[in-house]
Amino acid sequence: MGKYVIRRSLFAIPTLAAISLIIFAILDLAPGDPTSQLPLNVPVEVRDRIREALGFDDPFLVKYLKWMKLMFINEPINAFNSLFGTCLGNCEDPDRIISWSSRTPAFSIIIERIPQTVWVLGIALVFGIAIAIPVGVISAYKQYSAFDNIGTFVTMVGFSLPVFFTGLLSIIIFSVWLKWFPSFYTTTHVVDWTSWSSIWFQIKQMLLPVAVLSLFNAAALSRFTRASMLDNLNQDYVRTARSKGLPENKVVVTHVMRNSMIPVVTLIALQVPGIFAGAIITEQIFRINGLGQLLITSINSADIPMVQTLTFIFAFLIVLFNLIADVTYGLLDPRIRYD
Repeated sequence: MGKYVIRRSLFAIPTLAAISLIIFAILDLAPGDPTSQLPLNVPVEVRDRIREALGFDDPFLVKYLKWMKLMFINEPINAFNSLFGTCLGNCEDPDRIISWSSRTPAFSIIIERIPQTVWVLGIALVFGIAIAIPVGVISAYKQYSAFDNIGTFVTMVGFSLPVFFTGLLSIIIFSVWLKWFPSFYTTTHVVDWTSWSSIWFQIKQMLLPVAVLSLFNAAALSRFTRASMLDNLNQDYVRTARSKGLPENKVVVTHVMRNSMIPVVTLIALQVPGIFAGAIITEQIFRINGLGQLLITSINSADIPMVQTLTFIFAFLIVLFNLIADVTYGLLDPRIRYD
């Protein structure tokens, strides 16, 4: 297993390099730069000198290599120094990837937005997984029962209705009509864990977006779980286990469920990076100041460095969690060998 992880990690390096090249090339072709935001009375020659000083007139390969140096060398060094309060290599602050719209380091803004995204979207994914797997397993084991029919109906509704519809509907019902929950997420609220009123306010403002996203995540995941369980329930090894007199719960949980989790793990591995990418629509509806909203704001303001950084981080997370999913396959199914 260790050799396999090393091989996959080494293979991920050229993969990420190719992804970074594609991202940089596409966004480099996008129109606009910081000089376009200067006042109209700034002379053309001043604009040209600014562009030259910032390196916008450099050849494409030179600009790409500079960005790679900032992304893979300077930013990790700065993050290490910030986390541990030490000096790694050069003790002077290295150059940073600067956001054009805010004129501040892009990674600093991203780090500030991560807690808001994890608070809502991370909890929604955990709840979605916790609901979907038991529902899918029970629905498959009790196929065509009342539980299965109700679960199938609810999951189909949850998967078919778009998030912007269920989000707006929940706001209208529970915020406008019933006035039970706030209609938007207060990003500036800092939870005081010694105050019950502060904790309760945080719970109330999280309930609607978490419920909407949990329903959507659980709907798709439970359908995958049910289908995978049905494929395995009629396999020969299940009949053999039952003929040996194993308890039914051990047959279902230890044998059937374990083998059925492989496609489910794949889906979960693809959903986890979505936490950091942010459910863009949900963040817009509930005004969650997370990474998804940051991406939309950066695109609208033509903040190319921020869009490049966010897009590459999302791509890196997808590659990382696909590696984790591949390793998990071997833990779930002993028949899978990596050597």
